[in-house]
Amino acid sequence: MTARMGDTLELISVPAEDRKYKTPLLFLHGAHAGAWCWAEYFMPWFAARGWETHAVSLSGHGGSPGNEYLDALSIDDFVDDLHEAVASLPRLPVVIGHSMGGFIVQKYLEHARLPGAALLCSVPPTGLAGSALGLAMQRPGLLIDLGRLAGGATISTRGLVDAMFHKPLPEVLIRRYFGQMQAESQRAIWDMLGFNLPYVCPEHCDKVFVFGTRHDRLIPESAIRQTASAWGVEPVLVEDIGHGFMLEPGWQTVAETIETWLAARFA
Repeated sequence: MTARMGDTLELISVPAEDRKYKTPLLFLHGAHAGAWCWAEYFMPWFAARGWETHAVSLSGHGGSPGNEYLDALSIDDFVDDLHEAVASLPRLPVVIGHSMGGFIVQKYLEHARLPGAALLCSVPPTGLAGSALGLAMQRPGLLIDLGRLAGGATISTRGLVDAMFHKPLPEVLIRRYFGQMQAESQRAIWDMLGFNLPYVCPEHCDKVFVFGTRHDRLIPESAIRQTASAWGVEPVLVEDIGHGFMLEPGWQTVAETIETWLAARFA
Protein backbone atom coordinates (compact mmCIF):
# COMPACT_ATOMS: atom_id res chain seq x y z
CA MET A 1 0.00 0.00 0.00
CA THR A 2 1.36 3.40 -0.96
CA ALA A 3 0.18 6.91 -0.17
CA ARG A 4 1.28 9.96 -2.10
CA MET A 5 0.43 13.61 -2.26
CA GLY A 6 -0.34 14.98 -5.69
CA ASP A 7 -0.44 18.72 -6.25
CA THR A 8 -3.10 18.97 -3.59
CA LEU A 9 -4.54 15.60 -2.69
CA GLU A 10 -3.72 12.45 -0.77
CA LEU A 11 -4.08 9.36 -2.97
CA ILE A 12 -3.73 5.91 -1.42
CA SER A 13 -3.01 3.07 -3.86
CA VAL A 14 -2.87 -0.70 -3.52
CA PRO A 15 -1.63 -2.49 -6.66
CA ALA A 16 -3.30 -5.69 -7.77
CA GLU A 17 -1.53 -8.78 -6.45
CA ASP A 18 -2.17 -10.58 -9.76
CA ARG A 19 -3.86 -8.12 -12.07
CA LYS A 20 -6.93 -9.55 -13.78
CA TYR A 21 -8.78 -6.38 -14.74
CA LYS A 22 -7.64 -3.42 -16.84
CA THR A 23 -10.09 -0.95 -15.31
CA PRO A 24 -8.86 0.55 -12.03
CA LEU A 25 -11.10 1.32 -9.06
CA LEU A 26 -11.17 4.73 -7.41
CA PHE A 27 -12.87 4.86 -3.99
CA LEU A 28 -14.39 8.13 -2.79
CA HIS A 29 -15.23 8.57 0.88
CA GLY A 30 -18.23 10.25 2.46
CA ALA A 31 -18.62 13.06 4.97
CA HIS A 32 -16.39 13.20 8.06
CA ALA A 33 -14.00 10.59 6.65
CA GLY A 34 -11.01 10.23 4.31
CA ALA A 35 -9.30 7.69 2.06
CA TRP A 36 -8.26 5.80 5.20
CA CYS A 37 -11.75 4.28 5.56
CA TRP A 38 -11.26 2.27 2.34
CA ALA A 39 -7.66 1.29 3.12
CA GLU A 40 -8.70 -0.65 6.22
CA TYR A 41 -10.36 -3.61 4.46
CA PHE A 42 -11.78 -2.87 1.01
CA MET A 43 -8.67 -1.89 -0.92
CA PRO A 44 -6.51 -4.88 0.10
CA TRP A 45 -9.48 -7.20 -0.48
CA PHE A 46 -10.10 -5.92 -4.04
CA ALA A 47 -6.36 -5.83 -4.82
CA ALA A 48 -6.10 -9.50 -3.81
CA ARG A 49 -8.76 -10.28 -6.42
CA GLY A 50 -6.93 -8.60 -9.27
CA TRP A 51 -8.13 -4.99 -9.14
CA GLU A 52 -5.83 -1.95 -9.15
CA THR A 53 -7.26 0.16 -6.33
CA HIS A 54 -6.98 3.81 -5.36
CA ALA A 55 -8.69 6.06 -2.82
CA VAL A 56 -8.55 9.84 -2.66
CA SER A 57 -9.01 12.14 0.31
CA LEU A 58 -11.03 15.19 -0.65
CA SER A 59 -9.65 18.64 0.17
CA GLY A 60 -9.75 19.26 3.90
CA HIS A 61 -10.03 15.52 4.63
CA GLY A 62 -7.55 12.83 5.61
CA GLY A 63 -4.05 13.71 4.48
CA SER A 64 -5.14 16.33 1.93
CA PRO A 65 -4.59 20.03 2.66
CA GLY A 66 -7.44 22.43 3.24
CA ASN A 67 -8.70 21.62 6.73
CA GLU A 68 -8.09 25.21 7.84
CA TYR A 69 -10.69 26.44 5.32
CA LEU A 70 -12.94 23.37 5.31
CA ASP A 71 -16.21 25.29 5.72
CA ALA A 72 -15.47 27.30 2.58
CA LEU A 73 -15.27 24.16 0.43
CA SER A 74 -18.29 23.38 -1.73
CA ILE A 75 -19.49 20.27 -3.48
CA ASP A 76 -18.13 21.78 -6.69
CA ASP A 77 -14.69 22.00 -5.06
CA PHE A 78 -14.95 18.31 -4.22
CA VAL A 79 -15.98 17.57 -7.82
CA ASP A 80 -12.80 19.35 -8.91
CA ASP A 81 -10.89 17.04 -6.54
CA LEU A 82 -12.46 14.03 -8.23
CA HIS A 83 -11.45 15.39 -11.65
CA GLU A 84 -7.87 15.71 -10.39
CA ALA A 85 -7.82 12.20 -8.97
CA VAL A 86 -9.28 10.66 -12.14
CA ALA A 87 -6.78 12.54 -14.31
CA SER A 88 -3.88 11.22 -12.22
CA LEU A 89 -4.66 7.60 -13.14
CA PRO A 90 -3.43 5.93 -16.35
CA ARG A 91 -6.95 4.73 -17.26
CA LEU A 92 -10.44 5.98 -16.53
CA PRO A 93 -11.58 4.20 -13.37
CA VAL A 94 -14.83 2.92 -12.03
CA VAL A 95 -15.54 5.41 -9.24
CA ILE A 96 -17.04 3.93 -6.09
CA GLY A 97 -18.60 6.67 -3.97
CA HIS A 98 -20.02 6.34 -0.47
CA SER A 99 -22.68 8.68 0.94
CA MET A 100 -21.48 12.24 0.17
CA GLY A 101 -18.97 10.61 -2.18
CA GLY A 102 -21.82 9.14 -4.22
CA PHE A 103 -23.42 12.58 -4.45
CA ILE A 104 -20.10 14.00 -5.71
CA VAL A 105 -19.88 11.25 -8.35
CA GLN A 106 -23.33 12.22 -9.62
CA LYS A 107 -22.27 15.89 -9.84
CA TYR A 108 -19.07 14.83 -11.66
CA LEU A 109 -21.14 12.95 -14.23
CA GLU A 110 -22.99 16.13 -15.22
CA HIS A 111 -19.99 17.15 -17.34
CA ALA A 112 -17.68 14.12 -17.52
CA ARG A 113 -17.86 10.45 -18.42
CA LEU A 114 -16.91 7.31 -16.56
CA PRO A 115 -16.87 3.65 -17.61
CA GLY A 116 -18.79 2.83 -14.45
CA ALA A 117 -19.95 4.22 -11.12
CA ALA A 118 -21.03 2.56 -7.89
CA LEU A 119 -23.23 4.70 -5.63
CA LEU A 120 -23.10 3.15 -2.16
CA CYS A 121 -25.50 4.41 0.51
CA SER A 122 -25.37 7.57 -1.58
CA VAL A 123 -27.03 10.89 -0.92
CA PRO A 124 -29.72 10.85 -3.62
CA PRO A 125 -29.90 13.41 -6.44
CA THR A 126 -32.87 14.95 -4.59
CA GLY A 127 -30.50 15.79 -1.73
CA LEU A 128 -30.39 15.32 2.03
CA ALA A 129 -33.56 17.17 2.98
CA GLY A 130 -35.75 14.05 2.97
CA SER A 131 -33.31 12.03 5.07
CA ALA A 132 -32.89 14.93 7.51
CA LEU A 133 -36.66 15.21 7.91
CA GLY A 134 -36.91 11.49 8.58
CA LEU A 135 -34.20 11.70 11.24
CA ALA A 136 -35.90 14.72 12.81
CA MET A 137 -39.10 12.72 13.18
CA GLN A 138 -37.63 9.37 14.20
CA ARG A 139 -34.31 10.12 15.91
CA PRO A 140 -34.12 13.85 16.73
CA GLY A 141 -31.21 13.38 19.16
CA LEU A 142 -29.12 11.76 16.44
CA LEU A 143 -29.86 14.61 14.03
CA ILE A 144 -28.72 17.14 16.64
CA ASP A 145 -25.53 15.15 17.26
CA LEU A 146 -24.75 15.02 13.55
CA GLY A 147 -25.28 18.75 13.21
CA ARG A 148 -22.88 19.39 16.07
CA LEU A 149 -20.31 17.02 14.54
CA ALA A 150 -20.58 18.80 11.19
CA GLY A 151 -19.75 22.02 12.97
CA GLY A 152 -16.63 20.55 14.54
CA ALA A 153 -18.02 19.90 18.02
CA THR A 154 -17.20 16.75 19.97
CA ILE A 155 -20.14 14.42 20.50
CA SER A 156 -20.50 11.16 22.35
CA THR A 157 -18.90 8.11 20.78
CA ARG A 158 -22.16 6.29 21.36
CA GLY A 159 -23.96 8.78 19.13
CA LEU A 160 -21.45 8.25 16.34
CA VAL A 161 -21.62 4.47 16.60
CA ASP A 162 -25.41 4.66 16.53
CA ALA A 163 -25.29 6.74 13.36
CA MET A 164 -22.71 4.69 11.49
CA PHE A 165 -23.04 1.04 12.45
CA HIS A 166 -25.65 -1.65 12.88
CA LYS A 167 -23.43 -4.24 14.56
CA PRO A 168 -21.29 -3.74 17.68
CA LEU A 169 -17.60 -2.97 17.21
CA PRO A 170 -14.75 -3.66 19.63
CA GLU A 171 -13.96 -0.60 21.73
CA VAL A 172 -10.40 -0.46 20.37
CA LEU A 173 -11.73 -0.09 16.81
CA ILE A 174 -14.31 2.49 17.83
CA ARG A 175 -11.59 4.65 19.37
CA ARG A 176 -9.36 4.28 16.31
CA TYR A 177 -12.01 4.95 13.69
CA PHE A 178 -13.58 7.91 15.41
CA GLY A 179 -10.16 9.32 16.21
CA GLN A 180 -9.77 9.75 12.45
CA MET A 181 -13.20 11.24 11.81
CA GLN A 182 -13.52 14.98 11.50
CA ALA A 183 -15.80 17.94 11.00
CA GLU A 184 -17.46 18.42 7.63
CA SER A 185 -17.82 21.44 5.37
CA GLN A 186 -20.95 23.39 6.28
CA ARG A 187 -21.10 24.72 2.73
CA ALA A 188 -21.04 21.21 1.26
CA ILE A 189 -23.82 20.12 3.61
CA TRP A 190 -25.97 23.05 2.48
CA ASP A 191 -25.24 22.10 -1.13
CA MET A 192 -26.52 18.57 -0.43
CA LEU A 193 -29.58 19.91 1.37
CA GLY A 194 -30.70 21.50 -1.88
CA PHE A 195 -28.47 24.39 -2.94
CA ASN A 196 -26.46 22.40 -5.53
CA LEU A 197 -28.26 19.23 -6.54
CA PRO A 198 -27.00 17.08 -9.45
CA TYR A 199 -28.62 16.86 -12.84
CA VAL A 200 -28.64 13.14 -13.58
CA CYS A 201 -26.94 12.28 -16.90
CA PRO A 202 -27.25 8.53 -17.60
CA GLU A 203 -25.69 9.05 -21.04
CA HIS A 204 -22.37 9.86 -19.31
CA CYS A 205 -22.20 6.48 -17.56
CA ASP A 206 -24.10 3.45 -18.80
CA LYS A 207 -22.94 1.13 -16.00
CA VAL A 208 -24.26 2.36 -12.67
CA PHE A 209 -24.62 0.28 -9.51
CA VAL A 210 -26.85 1.55 -6.70
CA PHE A 211 -26.45 -0.10 -3.33
CA GLY A 212 -27.94 0.45 0.11
CA THR A 213 -28.63 -1.28 3.39
CA ARG A 214 -31.94 -1.71 5.15
CA HIS A 215 -30.32 -0.83 8.48
CA ASP A 216 -28.85 2.51 7.37
CA ARG A 217 -29.94 5.20 9.84
CA LEU A 218 -28.64 8.04 7.67
CA ILE A 219 -29.62 7.18 4.08
CA PRO A 220 -32.87 5.19 4.24
CA GLU A 221 -34.13 2.67 1.72
CA SER A 222 -36.48 5.27 0.20
CA ALA A 223 -33.47 7.46 -0.67
CA ILE A 224 -31.63 4.53 -2.23
CA ARG A 225 -34.67 3.81 -4.39
CA GLN A 226 -34.81 7.47 -5.46
CA THR A 227 -31.21 7.26 -6.66
CA ALA A 228 -31.80 3.98 -8.49
CA SER A 229 -34.93 5.33 -10.18
CA ALA A 230 -33.10 8.45 -11.33
CA TRP A 231 -30.40 6.32 -12.97
CA GLY A 232 -32.83 3.76 -14.40
CA VAL A 233 -31.48 0.76 -12.49
CA GLU A 234 -32.70 -1.59 -9.79
CA PRO A 235 -31.08 -1.04 -6.40
CA VAL A 236 -29.32 -3.76 -4.45
CA LEU A 237 -30.31 -3.72 -0.77
CA VAL A 238 -28.75 -5.87 1.92
CA GLU A 239 -29.65 -6.67 5.51
CA ASP A 240 -27.81 -6.61 8.81
CA ILE A 241 -25.20 -3.90 8.21
CA GLY A 242 -25.16 -0.13 8.62
CA HIS A 243 -24.12 3.05 6.84
CA GLY A 244 -20.42 2.58 7.62
CA PHE A 245 -20.37 -0.89 6.08
CA MET A 246 -16.72 -0.70 4.96
CA LEU A 247 -15.61 -0.72 8.61
CA GLU A 248 -18.30 -2.92 10.13
CA PRO A 249 -18.27 -6.68 10.81
CA GLY A 250 -19.77 -8.29 7.72
CA TRP A 251 -18.08 -5.86 5.31
CA GLN A 252 -17.02 -8.85 3.17
CA THR A 253 -20.63 -9.43 2.12
CA VAL A 254 -20.81 -5.90 0.73
CA ALA A 255 -17.41 -6.22 -0.96
CA GLU A 256 -18.49 -9.48 -2.61
CA THR A 257 -21.74 -7.88 -3.82
CA ILE A 258 -19.84 -5.00 -5.43
CA GLU A 259 -17.18 -7.29 -6.91
CA THR A 260 -19.82 -9.53 -8.49
CA TRP A 261 -21.23 -6.48 -10.29
CA LEU A 262 -17.79 -5.25 -11.33
CA ALA A 263 -16.45 -8.58 -12.58
CA ALA A 264 -19.46 -9.10 -14.83
CA ARG A 265 -18.96 -5.76 -16.57
CA PHE A 266 -15.27 -4.86 -16.67
CA ALA A 267 -12.47 -6.89 -18.22
